[in-house]
Amino acid sequence: MTMENEKKIIRVAAGIIRDGDRCFATQRGYGPYRDKWEFPGGKIENGETAEEALVREIREELDTEVQVEEKAGHVEYEYPEFYVSMDCFFCHVVSGNLRLKEHEDAKWLTREELGSVDWLPSDRILLKELFG
Repeated sequence: MTMENEKKIIRVAAGIIRDGDRCFATQRGYGPYRDKWEFPGGKIENGETAEEALVREIREELDTEVQVEEKAGHVEYEYPEFYVSMDCFFCHVVSGNLRLKEHEDAKWLTREELGSVDWLPSDRILLKELFG
């Protein structure tokens, strides 16, 4: 719930999908942050845990089943339009081939390549926490 002069708080779950030394990043294909890169995931619905939301969002957006592993971090970030509270988890693909249904592009990135794309500010904070 927000008061009239407060920004809407959006709770989201993001997945750092790993394959060996690489992680999967997606490029937004819509909205005010189109073309920015992010770890895939989405909004946590009422009654869902962050882990349940992450599994559902990856299934919906990438036609893939993931196994959620340990929590990678938590980020709070104030965008001009809203405030995001993001729970982030390491995960891996159980089945599926990460088919893009909503995103513009995607890449597997090594740690050294993480700086090669233009991340959303909230994801940039997470990367700094995880990798310095």
